[in-house]
Amino acid sequence: MLAIRSLAVVLMGTVLVAQVHAQALAQRNGFPSQPIRFVSPFPPGGGNDATTRWVTTRLPELTGQPAVVENKGGAGGNIGAKAVTEAKADGYTLLTGQVSLMAVNPTLYRAPGFDPLKNFIPVTQVNAAPLAIVVAAGSPLKSFADLAAKSKAEPGKITYATPGNGTLSHLVGVVLGKESNVSMTHVPYKGAGPAINDLLGQQVDVLITSTSSVAGMIQGGQIRALAVTSPRRVGVFGKVPTLEELGYKNTTFEDWYGFFAPAGTPPERVAYLNEAIVKTLHKPEVSKLVTDGGSEVVASTPEAFAAQLNSDIKRWSYVVKLSGAKLD
Repeated sequence: MLAIRSLAVVLMGTVLVAQVHAQALAQRNGFPSQPIRFVSPFPPGGGNDATTRWVTTRLPELTGQPAVVENKGGAGGNIGAKAVTEAKADGYTLLTGQVSLMAVNPTLYRAPGFDPLKNFIPVTQVNAAPLAIVVAAGSPLKSFADLAAKSKAEPGKITYATPGNGTLSHLVGVVLGKESNVSMTHVPYKGAGPAINDLLGQQVDVLITSTSSVAGMIQGGQIRALAVTSPRRVGVFGKVPTLEELGYKNTTFEDWYGFFAPAGTPPERVAYLNEAIVKTLHKPEVSKLVTDGGSEVVASTPEAFAAQLNSDIKRWSYVVKLSGAKLD
């Protein structure tokens, strides 16, 4: 009986410690005391939107406040990003950014409307993921070798969809054309969701997009993956070859998603948001969503994420210039 009482006291103490910690996290310096808004700068249905919701569905358990997702698409994500730069820098508005938006658009667009280094503070990188080259389940293209052979036999006849002009997906298609002579005609969409719909309807032949956008449909059998752009096979894409494995050089690219606060957000609130989001990402049910989406959890510090951003801006500005792409 004494042992049972002792165990009960220990268990009760553990619960109380957890409750106190959760309360301290939720109320640190009076922040947050209202809902936190996450702006996803693309339409619903794509990887950006999915990544945002993986986090926001469980974040309130730590913050004690609702997490609201606002989809604000257009101009390759620039409209949503600019809107966040104009929001009050108080920690209550965050942007879900990705490589194409934060590292590509500043070079691609003549006037993107924001500067990723001056207008934002990195909070945390969520994940790292390849892009996937996919077709509808009913497509006659059964492998990347089929795609390469058909594109060489009939240059430009194969169409490939992407979430938009100048996105990472578009640039990977450009690099494929330059480095491997896989000649396809680009069909840009306003986000991954509409592109996926047309792929399923076989109005386009191929889609290049984030793994998180199509992982569920690959598992469900509606879409078939031909290759991924990562240096290694990952997650539910473990049976899908990398382009490097297939012998294509200079085609290793990784996408990422992450959260940014407007410049001027108090450092203590950035630190709080980093801690809360990182803890959320390490919840087993959330990390499983990330890995099931074909990516790996990163959950970095603001400093590490800033270094990653700087590195990618340098790399992708070169690729944009190589492609010759420029948008107004």
